[in-house]
Amino acid sequence: MTETTTEKPKLATCSLAGCFGCHMSILDIDERILELVDLVDFDKSPINDKKTFTDRCLVGLIEGGCSTEENVHVLESFRNNCDILISVGACAITGGIPALRNNIPLTECLAEAYLDGPTVYNPRGVIPRDPEIPLCLNNIYPCHEVVKIDYFLPGCPPSADTIWEGLVALLNGKPLDLPYELVKYD
Repeated sequence: MTETTTEKPKLATCSLAGCFGCHMSILDIDERILELVDLVDFDKSPINDKKTFTDRCLVGLIEGGCSTEENVHVLESFRNNCDILISVGACAITGGIPALRNNIPLTECLAEAYLDGPTVYNPRGVIPRDPEIPLCLNNIYPCHEVVKIDYFLPGCPPSADTIWEGLVALLNGKPLDLPYELVKYD
């Protein structure tokens, strides 16, 4: 007698320029995380600490916008390795709080952070230029301005129920059509 095993779809997640609140909402699905583990295998994700893709993923959840060249490379990698890409939360969808710096030239932001800020101690007066530090972009970009995004889960962060319902719908081949109660913010 041979046993047939069906591979579960793979789910990948990442956090770009954001606060990690959307990943906290993923964890806030509470005991449903056990149901999620029955539905998917986590691939590249801080949830399981996998740093690289091991296989093609059905769904990629992206938290945060792009503020560095490294963020852009990570986002492009997710687009290349995931069939469905979802922007999760305000930072991924609009740039969020980090995008408030878009009205200030990057040189002024760096000067405030490293030279002129009230708590800065930098006797050499040098802005770091180490190759290990990702290069900042002039603006913060929402994910859809960098790659094609298939779905958006709004909120800051989206509720655990919103993320759960969205994932379950997609994993079951249904359209992502969430009820108003899960995406309203009025």
